[in-house]
Amino acid sequence: MSFFSTRGESCVTASQAILRGIAPDGGLYVPAMFPAVSPERLTTLTEMSYEKRATAVLKRFLEDFSLREIEDAVHAAYGADRFAHPDIAPLTKLDGATWALELFHGPTLAFKDMALQLLPHLLRLSAEKNGETREVCILVATSGDTGKAALEGFRDVPGTSCTVFYPLDGVSDVQKLQMVTTGGSNTRVIAVHGNFDDAQTGVKELFGSEAFREEMGKKGKTLSSANSINLGRLVPQVVYYFSAYADLLKQHAIAAGEPVNFCVPTGNFGNILAGYYARMMGLPVNKLICASNRNNVLTDFFRSGIYSTHRTFFKTISPSMDILVSSNLERLLYEAADRDGSLIRTWMGQLKECGSYSVGDQRAEWMADVFWGDCADNKDTLAEIRKRWEQDGYLFDPHTAVAGHVLREYRKATGDDTPSVIVSTASPYKFAADVLSALTGDNAGGDPFAASEKLQEYTGIPMPEQVRKLRELPVRHTAECGRDRMGEAVLEAFS
Repeated sequence: MSFFSTRGESCVTASQAILRGIAPDGGLYVPAMFPAVSPERLTTLTEMSYEKRATAVLKRFLEDFSLREIEDAVHAAYGADRFAHPDIAPLTKLDGATWALELFHGPTLAFKDMALQLLPHLLRLSAEKNGETREVCILVATSGDTGKAALEGFRDVPGTSCTVFYPLDGVSDVQKLQMVTTGGSNTRVIAVHGNFDDAQTGVKELFGSEAFREEMGKKGKTLSSANSINLGRLVPQVVYYFSAYADLLKQHAIAAGEPVNFCVPTGNFGNILAGYYARMMGLPVNKLICASNRNNVLTDFFRSGIYSTHRTFFKTISPSMDILVSSNLERLLYEAADRDGSLIRTWMGQLKECGSYSVGDQRAEWMADVFWGDCADNKDTLAEIRKRWEQDGYLFDPHTAVAGHVLREYRKATGDDTPSVIVSTASPYKFAADVLSALTGDNAGGDPFAASEKLQEYTGIPMPEQVRKLRELPVRHTAECGRDRMGEAVLEAFS
């Protein structure tokens, strides 16, 4: 299978797309077609392990990888107790028509592990297939979870290095500690004076800078990305939508072919886009419900067809969603624009120069057939954490709680009682102070470790070892830089 740039100037193999991360014209790689999964094949997934499900889906995209290479990479990512739950991505029933798809059982307690445990293996294979002998330098912008997951995935992987940029005051205490305590000889963490959009824009500019690429080349390094703009991040996320549906069938919760809704807490749009790709492959998805926090640029977009960043940026208790420029939306726009790369270039140019663009009523209506958007503020989020615990004894983190609130609002507004899956993206212990506050009104003074102890005592849900051990780990990364010095910071780190 070939992969095209959303901006029309590139056609590559899967391994080339993974190795490059972003297309030379600044676009994102998308499949030339969506490989179909038949209803019969979907039914056979019910008796498979998560590893076998992953192989079955991935082999349809990664055609220049052998089946053995895919199987080995999948086993390295999901086998050998890498995840705390044997099902990798278990499905838990919350009420009569609602389930939680738990994607937080990996080493960094967030859904990013689902792809970033696999990406390093795919990237190493991609470098070999394309004769790349230089060190692959991974540049990452993170709003909280991607950074640690990338650092953990690439830590001490031969032939690679991983540099993560995070907004200095824009992540939770636990998220920051997870990153700055990371070991490994090839990891670097740099705080950016700004918000996530500043960090993400800066990384994109580095990829687009020929001068920066030349300087890195002189050091024997080539650039790639572990953000969700990389195809190797996106495709593994498609797997868990198929896996969730297979588990619903296995639990006899639905009949084969019966449609399901997925409600996804969304910032950079990669997670929910993977659900759209699954739908295009034949998964019976009725609605993809896009749940935003107070930074509700996507909610407004799906309601109006106008994407505008002319708004206040809010710091919320769901920091991984504090984003105003959702990069992966470009891949959906490419489909809405009938794969017209010139139109995508126009819209992205308008976004860069003017901070907004409009797709028009017809394309907005096309997207509304599949997507529905709403948002939750901090008050709504805290109330949803408390409500779900009291009603079902289930503990949401603040990001998953945004999705829980939005699903309730969707059902009120539409009367749609389709079985629905809430995509649960992080352990509540990554945000223990806010979760504890929602349940008891006490946030333990904002101390994440004291809050975790109290949360465990109150709920009886064990604190993950990853959080317990953080208190004892030394801080290894203290670098900071301004938004305009990110390239210099990378070069200094390798000097």
